[in-house]
Amino acid sequence: MGHPAILTVDDDASVSRAIARDLRRRYGEQYRIIRAASAAEALEALKEIKLRGGRVAVILADYRMPQMNGIEFLEQAMDLFPNARRALLTAYADTDAAIQAINVVDVDHYLLKPWDPPEEKLYPVLDALLDAWQATGDREVEDVRVVGHRWSEPSYQVRDFLARNLVPYKWFAADDPEGRRLLEAAGVGPESIPLVVTADGRAMAQPSNSEVAEAVGLSTAPERDFYDLIIVGGGPAGLGAAVYGASEGLKTLLVERQAVGGQAGQSSRIENYLGFPDGISGAQLTDRARRQAGKFSAEVLNTREVVGLRTDGSARTLHFADGGEISAHSIVLATGVAYRPLAAEGVAELTGSGVYYGSAATEGPACAGSDVYIIGGANSAGQAALFFSRYARSVTLLVRGDSLEASMSYYLIQQLNKIDNVHVRTRCEVVGAQGNGHLQAITICDSKNNTVTSVECGYLFVFIGAEPRTDWLSGAVARDEKGFVYTGPDLLTNGTRPAGWDRDRDPFYLECSVPGIFAAGDVRANSVKRVASAVGEGAMAVTLVHRYLEAQ
Repeated sequence: MGHPAILTVDDDASVSRAIARDLRRRYGEQYRIIRAASAAEALEALKEIKLRGGRVAVILADYRMPQMNGIEFLEQAMDLFPNARRALLTAYADTDAAIQAINVVDVDHYLLKPWDPPEEKLYPVLDALLDAWQATGDREVEDVRVVGHRWSEPSYQVRDFLARNLVPYKWFAADDPEGRRLLEAAGVGPESIPLVVTADGRAMAQPSNSEVAEAVGLSTAPERDFYDLIIVGGGPAGLGAAVYGASEGLKTLLVERQAVGGQAGQSSRIENYLGFPDGISGAQLTDRARRQAGKFSAEVLNTREVVGLRTDGSARTLHFADGGEISAHSIVLATGVAYRPLAAEGVAELTGSGVYYGSAATEGPACAGSDVYIIGGANSAGQAALFFSRYARSVTLLVRGDSLEASMSYYLIQQLNKIDNVHVRTRCEVVGAQGNGHLQAITICDSKNNTVTSVECGYLFVFIGAEPRTDWLSGAVARDEKGFVYTGPDLLTNGTRPAGWDRDRDPFYLECSVPGIFAAGDVRANSVKRVASAVGEGAMAVTLVHRYLEAQ
C-alpha cells in the first residue's frame, strides 16, 4: 500500500475537491490523499485499506452528511483504524456537536470551514495530528479515563472540570465491566470513586481539581515570582485583558480557580457576539481566546484560588489558598459572578445528582427522554433551553417574572417560541426537590394560578441571580452592599476621592479604591452583564494599566 493515507469525506463535491487539493499540496509526497463523497463510500475505502494491510494516519469527516453524520461515521471508522487521528469538519453552527464528539468518539480536533488561508487554519492542525500519529505508531492512544457513578456529585465535578478545560476523557460507570476492571487494577473499591486514570497509567482516587489539572498537563505553578500584570479570573474580561496585556509586552499571568471561560464558557451557544453571525459556543470562544493569549506568551495558572490581596509599596500581592503568593505591578480583578444557590428544601442534597448550576453541557446526552426544568429568565437560561431541547423529552423554563421580555434577548425568545418541546411558565418558583439518591421530582409554587404542585423531573438547571466572588477582597478594595467592586467615578463622593487614595489624580475609569488595582466585567459595580462588554472592559483595563505604570 506504500504511504499511509489521509482520508477525507464530505458530501459537498466542491468542498471535497478543495480539501483534497489543499491536502495534496502540502502532504501529497508522503501520504496518499483519499477523498470520499459519503460516509458509506469512506467506510468501503477504509475496509479496502484494512484488507490490503495499509495504514491510515488521519481521518477528516464532515459533520453534516445525509444518512450518516460525521460522528456516526467516525464511530465506525474507529473499529477499523482505532489509532488514526480524527478530526470533525464543522460550520460555526455545529461547534456544539464537535465538542460532544470529543467525548463520544474521541475526536482529536475540530476544524471550522472554510479555513482560508490553509497555512494558518488547516496545516498547523494537520501537522500536529500527523506528529501525534507518527509518535504512537500502532499503539493505542489512551485518553484520561474516569470511573464513577452517574448520580455522584464528585464524579460529576471531575467530568465537568475536564470538559470545561477541553480535556478529552472516557467515562465508565463503576458497575460496568470496564469500570470494575479499572477499579480492581487500581486496588480500590467503588467507595473510592471518582477514579481518574491518566494516559500514562497513573490512578488517582477522589482527586482534587488541582491534582487532576497537574496530571493532565494544565499549568498549576507560575514561571516567575513577579509580573507586570496579574489577572484574577479567566472569563471573557480576564481573557480579554490577558490577550491585550501580553500582546502589548506586559509580563502577564492569568489565574483561574476552576476553568477558563467562566460562565460564558458554559454557554451552549452565543449568537449576538460581534463577528460570529452563525453563533459560537462558549467553549469554542474560550478555546480561541486561550490560544490567542498563549500566542502572545500570557501564562495561565489553573486551579489556584486567590484568597487575599495586600499592597506592598508599589507591588500588589495575591495570596493563594494553599499558602503561596505572587506579586505584580498591577492587578485586574475579573472574577465574574456565580449563580446564586437555590434556597429550596432538598436542593442542596441533590446538587450534582440531578440539580446543576449552569448549563452542565456534559449532561446533555444523558437527558434523552427526560423532563428537564430550567430556573431563570435571562439569556443563559434561554441558551440552555435551546441546547437541552435537542435531547430531552420536554424542557420547561420557570420564570419568576411576568414574562421573558424584560430579561431575555428578543432573538432567543423568538427561537424558543418555535420549538415544540420547550415550554415557559411565568410567575413560578421551585420550593422543593425530591429524590432517592438523585433528583426525581420538584415542587413548583405557581403564584399566577395560586397552586403548589409536584411534578416529575429528571434534571433541574439553575440560572438565578448573580453573586460576585469578592469575599476575599473584604477590607482590600471598596465594594457595594452586594459585593460588587466600585471603580472610577463610582468611588467619588461629591468630588471627594476615596479614603486612603494617595495619588494626585482621580481614579481611572476601571481603577479600584487602591491605585494599580483594576476591575473588569461582571464583578464591577454597575457593569453591563454581556460577553462583549466584558471583553471590552478587559482590553480597556490594560490601557489604563499602561497609564498607571507610566506614571509610576
